[in-house]
This record gives sequence, structure tokens and C-alpha cells, in this order.
Amino acid sequence: MTRIQPTATRRRILAAGAGASTAMVAGCIGGNGGAEEGQLLYTQEVTPEGDFDPIVSNDAYSVQIINLVYDGLYEYDFEFELQPKLAAGEPEEERDGERYIVELVDDAEFQNGDAVTATDVVHSFTAPIEEETENRPEYDFIDVEGTEAVDEQTVQFDLDHPYGAFTTLTVATYVVNESVRTNDPESYNTDPVGSGPFTFEDWSSDEFVELAGWDDYWGEPQPELETVRFESAEDDAGRVSQILAGDTDAIGTVPPTDWDQIEAEDGIDVYRTESPSYQYVAFNCNEGETTNADVRRGIAHAFSMSEFVDSNLGQSAIPMNSPIPPIVNELGWDFPVDEWESEAPGYDREEAERLLEEGLEEPDDWNPTIIVPPDDVRIALGELIASRLDELGYNAEVQSLDFATLTDTYISGEASDYELYILGWTGGPDPDVYLYNLFHEENAGVTQGHFYEGSDSFHDDILEARETAGQDERRELYVGVIDEIVSEVPVMPAYSEHNTMAAQSYVNGLEPHPNVAYNPQLVSGETNVSIEE
Repeated sequence: MTRIQPTATRRRILAAGAGASTAMVAGCIGGNGGAEEGQLLYTQEVTPEGDFDPIVSNDAYSVQIINLVYDGLYEYDFEFELQPKLAAGEPEEERDGERYIVELVDDAEFQNGDAVTATDVVHSFTAPIEEETENRPEYDFIDVEGTEAVDEQTVQFDLDHPYGAFTTLTVATYVVNESVRTNDPESYNTDPVGSGPFTFEDWSSDEFVELAGWDDYWGEPQPELETVRFESAEDDAGRVSQILAGDTDAIGTVPPTDWDQIEAEDGIDVYRTESPSYQYVAFNCNEGETTNADVRRGIAHAFSMSEFVDSNLGQSAIPMNSPIPPIVNELGWDFPVDEWESEAPGYDREEAERLLEEGLEEPDDWNPTIIVPPDDVRIALGELIASRLDELGYNAEVQSLDFATLTDTYISGEASDYELYILGWTGGPDPDVYLYNLFHEENAGVTQGHFYEGSDSFHDDILEARETAGQDERRELYVGVIDEIVSEVPVMPAYSEHNTMAAQSYVNGLEPHPNVAYNPQLVSGETNVSIEE
């Protein structure tokens, strides 16, 4: 499972990064005889949790449905850049980044016929704070009293302090119908009214969600599809079997080990795009031998991450040497990634042996525990690290834990529970999502379990960058922070996994979006998915 949008919740960090496994499947491909014109069956990787109110939902697979029912104030295009949707243009900045003014388009409507107004936008941005939902950390810097509707088409956002990612992250918020939602919030969560191209028709927990194309959609283009049905197959082999047998029109996440097989089949197309995902190996910096940076460096030198990624993920992922995914860096940050690559610990068995012998206080009694989530790739990574440590004379153990148990374990900070853990995070196109949530001390024991104390300025610099509007100033602060992460290795970056999909060839216009919550992107200014007769 993969979470989206920056929020300090343990649930989101644990779920990042869908697992990949080899699917042993047999069967033949059904042609387009199983497809009906205008009707799409999409098989998700994970069952939605059933919260379809954007103010409440913190689950990527529910948000994939939300994305079709609601329009955002701004929305990401396929280049991962924000474009106005319900907004008429770019935000107007005032008061040195502590106030933004946004004008709305004048013809947007909700699916019940209500006009989309500035009051609806204000409610969408302030309700997570006032109601203390799980999404509150994304909005905590908003001044609720100062954020108001200037008139029906003008919104004023006041911030408690400048927030550099406001115009790259926060403004991509879905807009709810305030009057309908506040009249019956519980009903709104399972029977939503949005302004997007599809209406919410029906759902059954753990079974399906059904949407219908909205004939009176205010935006452009009008949806080609008449209906969309979401079902799920959490087992990779199950999804692969379905697409090969023609039992579904499209699936999310193609397991790397099955990519070649599916791509070689007639009548099926496979798709891949970079995403802002970040998988990593974290070290317990609170207790145990891995509080010593030399021990952490020794472990990092004991194996080759790039060889692991190449062998286990192939073209489905990119090795990383910093906590900033490549797609984020390419959006104008221009970080010194080549320097970090050269400085990061690479495979060097002799150096690993030396650092561990010198750094371990009790080498004869060191039996580190590596905890991982229950997916094949991250289990394989944990086992690779353990085997290399075993070769060096240390008896490492890998424990694959379900997400609930892993949550309770990695936040403990106790060496008896773990000294390494492997997890992932998927955020948006701004470094704040990764550095504040995964490294700032405020989130220790919440979205991070490494408890890294850092240098005197480490946490201050992360917070200062978060509260600074200018990108140049933020970049300078972030470079220093990441320099320290690369050098001291509280976390070892692993890889950024791509978003992938497969679809029957009669599905036209489908392509994966960098933001996993936008998949499948069925209607936008760049695409309009249809079923060929």
C-alpha cells in the first residue's frame, strides 16, 4: 500500500511502497469480448478503507476514487506540476509568504447543482484542523481565523508563518461541498458529493466501488467512460492472473518479476512512470550498536544497493543516494546528487569488516534484528543485509511483521525490538515532505523510528526551511541537512519505485500518473480514457 500527501501518521509511512512478488500464473488472455463499451473494471492493489471524504481520508486507494469524484483547487499534471482547476489562475502572494489570494472559476458546480464557492474552499482547508483529522499536520500552519472567503469567488489564505511548500503541495487540496458535508458528515464520507467528472454510485466494503460518468460535468473534457468499477486483488499473483485471463480491464502495479511476461502477451499494454516514492533502510540511533555511525557505515558497506535494485526491480525502480526522489529533484531543486552518490557508502567488504570490528562494543554478542513489512522485495533486501552480516561473523535475524505489529515495534526505539528497519514513504514534489516527516525530531516515534539526534543545527535547519518561503534559501538549508544524512547514515536510501499499470489493448488513453493517488487518471486536460468497441 502507498500513502499520499505529507502527514505525520504512522499508518502512512508503514504503507508506503507496494510489494512485488513473482506470480506463477497460467491461462490465456481473454480478448476484448469481456469488455463493454464505456465500462471500465479497474483492479486496485489494496482494498480502499472506505473513507471517501477528502477531509477524513488518509488512504491512497480511497483517494484514487476521491480523485475522480472531486476536483482540486489545483491539480498535478503528468509532469507533476500544479495546474489550476477550480482556481482561475496562480495564487497571489502577500505579506512575505504569510498570505495567499486565490480567485475561483465562475462556472464550477457540485454534482447536486450547488455552485462551488470560496466558502467551500475555506472549509476544505480548515476542517482538517478544526476537526483534528489524521490530515491535520498537512494544514497546521494555516491560520483558521484569518483564512476566509473575501467574496463568493475569492479566497484569502492566512498562514501562521511562511510555508515554502504551500504552493506546491497544500493547494492541491480537493474541495468539498460544505453545506452537504456539515449537514451529515458521516453520510458524506460514504456518499460524497464532489465537482469532479464521476459521481459516486455504490460501494460494498471489501468488495467494490462503482462510479458513473457525470453527464453535466462543468469542466473539460466530458468523461468518455459511462461507468468505472473498482475491485481489488492485494495478492500480486491474483492481479497478474486477472489481467492475463481477461477478467479485468486494467490493474495497478505490475510486479517487476512479471513485467516481461505481461509485456510479451498480445492484447495487453504495460505502462511505467517515475514516482516520488522513497524506500530506505533505517538504523536505530536510540539504542544498541547502531547508535555508532561507524557501525551504520559498516553495514552500508557490506552490500551493494545498486546491484540489489538491478536484480530485484530491474527497470521498475531507481537506486537512491539521498532521501529526495529523483523526480522531486528534477522540479527545479538541482541538488548535488552526484556528490552525494560519490560520498555515500558503497559496497566494500574490507571496509565493512574494519568499521564493524572497530565500532562494535560487544562484537561477539551482536545479533541485530532487521524488521521488514510483508512484501517480497523488502524481505529480500533484509535477507541480503543479514546474509552479508552473517558472512562477516554476525548473526543477523530478519523478521517480517504485519503492518500493525511493525507500527508498534519500530516506534519503540528499543534495540531488543530492532536495530534496522526497512520502510518507504511517498510524498509530493517538495523536499519538506521527506525531510520534516522523516527526520525532524518532532516526528520521532510517529513517522520515524531511527530517533536521530543529529548535529546542533540539524533539526533547526529542517524547521527553518519548512518556515521559509524562498526556494533558494530552502535549498541551501536542505543541502546541509542531506550532507549530514549521507555522512552519518541514520537512514540508508534504497530506491524509488515507479508507478506501473497494465491494461487490455482496447483501453485507450490510459497512462500512469507520478502521483499514485491520481491513478487511474481517467479524465484530465491531457487524457480521456475510453473503451474501444
